[in-house]
Amino acid sequence: MTTFIPDKTLFIRMSSIGDIVLTTPMLRSFKKKFPQSRVDFIVRKEFAELLRYNPHIDALYEFNAQTGLAGLRKLCDELRPVEYDLLVDAHNSLRSRYIRRRVPARKKVRINKRVIQRFFLVKLKWQVYRDNVHVADRYFEPLQPFGVTNDGEGLELHIPEEMKKRIADEFGKLKRERITIAALCPSAKHYTKRWLKEYYVELAEKLIRNYNAYIVILGGPEDQSYCEDIRRLIGEERTLNVAGEVSLLQSAAILDHCDVVLTNDTGLMHIAVARKRKVVAIFGSTVKEFGFFPYGENNTVVEHPDLSCRPCTHIGLHKCPKQHFRCMKDITPDTVFDVVRQYVDNGL
Repeated sequence: MTTFIPDKTLFIRMSSIGDIVLTTPMLRSFKKKFPQSRVDFIVRKEFAELLRYNPHIDALYEFNAQTGLAGLRKLCDELRPVEYDLLVDAHNSLRSRYIRRRVPARKKVRINKRVIQRFFLVKLKWQVYRDNVHVADRYFEPLQPFGVTNDGEGLELHIPEEMKKRIADEFGKLKRERITIAALCPSAKHYTKRWLKEYYVELAEKLIRNYNAYIVILGGPEDQSYCEDIRRLIGEERTLNVAGEVSLLQSAAILDHCDVVLTNDTGLMHIAVARKRKVVAIFGSTVKEFGFFPYGENNTVVEHPDLSCRPCTHIGLHKCPKQHFRCMKDITPDTVFDVVRQYVDNGL
């Protein structure tokens, strides 16, 4: 039997931040297995910087979602003449399926998103997941027939050296003084993924009081006001809010200088893991079975495991369906501080 060796491969993962970062072990391992293969990748324009400097990608196609179906048609028309050997749909959405149908390839594979298992767990609270496979590992499943295996080196995010140096210069004084720097990522797109604002404030105050810590608050442009409220409540002297002021890669470069990262179940959590930070993640309405817990070791998920109403969603909701929001309210600042303190006291 002839071994299948793809000369030209197309990967599709349109969004979002965390999902894209989680593809990086697959891309790296694929390129190790097939170093001669041309690797192209389709991603939404607003997330393209996460992959722009990835050395395992030969061509990055940035799709503008504002162009709608016409934009998808144009993209497919551009890709059709390439005649790919392998198409890997790591998204399995309406848009990616449209591309999958219209762009020819000798072989086409897609990720299994475990939609049925997720439905039973969210809607009926039936635990039918046979295993607790992380999404980063699920990406490898459609590639198993081609002998692509996980190299075990974890997530990665490539930042230009000039950007890293510029951020390092700004944080150099704090690092030279050996000040503990804690990053807060307090926002999220959906309400039920957000630990309480006042809890983040109390946690930051504990870190400042007990460790003379410096607090950096991160988030996107849509989080700017929310994060600024937290900064004002903590106090201006030992806090810096950069939410909405820096790009995703600049946020990643800032995280390089943070000793510990306190975060909700968001894309910044995965970016922090990719930069090899110590991560304390607070999970409310979502659970680890969905596969989006911090990847690798030396990370902690703080959650309320005994609530019968969890999970109420796999992506987050705009309000608590039960109106009590115990999944977040019952996780106190003292509980999270005890986890963070173990990292700090053990030299991080």
